Parts: sequence; C-alpha cells; structure tokens
Amino acid sequence: MEGQKRTVTMKGKPLTLVGKELKVGDAAPDFEVVANDLSAVKLSSFKGKVCIITSVPSLDTAVCDIETRRFNEEAGKLGSDVVVLAISMDLPFAQKRWCGAAGAKNVRTLSDYRDASFGNAYGVLIKELRLLARAVFVLNKDGVIRYIQIVNEIATEPDYNAALEAVKGLKK
Repeated sequence: MEGQKRTVTMKGKPLTLVGKELKVGDAAPDFEVVANDLSAVKLSSFKGKVCIITSVPSLDTAVCDIETRRFNEEAGKLGSDVVVLAISMDLPFAQKRWCGAAGAKNVRTLSDYRDASFGNAYGVLIKELRLLARAVFVLNKDGVIRYIQIVNEIATEPDYNAALEAVKGLKK
C-alpha cells in the first residue's frame, strides 16, 4: 500500500525501510552495484539464469557471515544455471577480504555502497542506518520475482529451505 510505513527490527528496535515494495510476480527491477574489482554489475547481466539475491546489513557481523557462508555452500550444489548474489553496503575491499577469509567462491558478493541502487529498487534500504535489511529474493530465468522474504528481525537468519525450494521449482 502506497504511503504505508514498512519496518523491520534490529534487536526489537523498529527501523524504516525505504524504496519500492515488491511483490511476487513483479518483474525484477534492474540495479547497478559494484563488484569486488570495482567494476559495475547490473542485474540484467544475469538474464537467463535463476537468481538468488540475498541482502545483508554487513558481512562482518555474525548472522550475515553465517547466512552468506550457507548460501555459498548451497550455490555449489545448484548448478551453472543458478547464480547467488550477496549484496551489502560493505565496501568492495571488505567483501573481497571476507570472501578470501571465508573461502567463498560460489556466491558473488556485490556492494550497493555507491548509490543504494539495489536497496531503493527492492525496498530494503534501512533509512536510519543506510544499510540493507536482511532479505532473500528468488528470480526466475525471465527476471520475474518468484519468492521474497524480508526478515522481520534482522538479527535472525532467513528461511533457507523456503528459498531453496523456490529455486528447485524453477529449475524444472
């Protein structure tokens, strides 16, 4: 509903989400983020693949670390027609360091620090912190959103099984 305040909580404290609220069945909006090598990456470059997009506040926090490691592990089992993108406001240098320390080779870490292009387009930008809310979006090969979870309490992990089930349904 337009004008309705959308919130998540962090340790019980309400935080405001800004940007467009998306629904299952919507065409996934394009966005531009920054790769670890500082190159620009657009969602449109993954057309033809099933995409799991996870957004996290920071890879340098325990829950985000656990989540991104889990999606990295799952990505290795999903096949070449599925791409897993982990987007945060962390600088590309920090993301690259995290990937090296975590041995993350199957998930692509991308930074929204420059313009909050992803956060605004997907409605997961936290106004008070300028960080991204914890969320998972699954897009089919045609770029249509087929699954959304915006985690209400950002200090908790998402429902991995539900997201992975949504992906399996799209690989048929």
